[in-house]
Amino acid sequence: MTAWAKSFGEINYPLLSDFWPHGTVAKKYGAFIEKEGKSERAIFIIDEKGAIRYIDIHDIDEQPDNEILLNELKKIIPDAEQKMGHLFKEQPKPDSNVIMYCTPWCPDCRRARDWLKNHNIDFSEIDISVNLNAARQVRTWGAGFQITPAFKINGEVVLDYDVSKLEKLLINKHN
Repeated sequence: MTAWAKSFGEINYPLLSDFWPHGTVAKKYGAFIEKEGKSERAIFIIDEKGAIRYIDIHDIDEQPDNEILLNELKKIIPDAEQKMGHLFKEQPKPDSNVIMYCTPWCPDCRRARDWLKNHNIDFSEIDISVNLNAARQVRTWGAGFQITPAFKINGEVVLDYDVSKLEKLLINKHN
């Protein structure tokens, strides 16, 4: 949650993560699945008066769309637009032939990063949690879904951590 919170930059908004006691808050907000004993990823934006202004509940493995959340926060934080401007600036494009679009908190991104390093593959990384233009690009490639990691390898796009496709494009091609 800390890495995700940092992606919002200068916006200082209290966050709650419901790890222990297990599911206490999720149960209160109807986001706990008793049958499975777990909560899905649930995001509630609550204003200073305690009113719920936004609800997003989806599979725990899906990543929240920061652009949607930031637009919701803009509705209740007066100077949010100025504090979020850096998230929409055009970033310089990496020079590498292998570009990984990812987030710091994605488990598949961590595995892919390790895989690339273990195979001595030079790559550039774009954090889509702080580069919302890159996040839009990933959603375009994913037909509306933000799938990470996403790779652009010599112009070809690979969605998700697909080792067989990575091997085909990066290892087998050179043998």
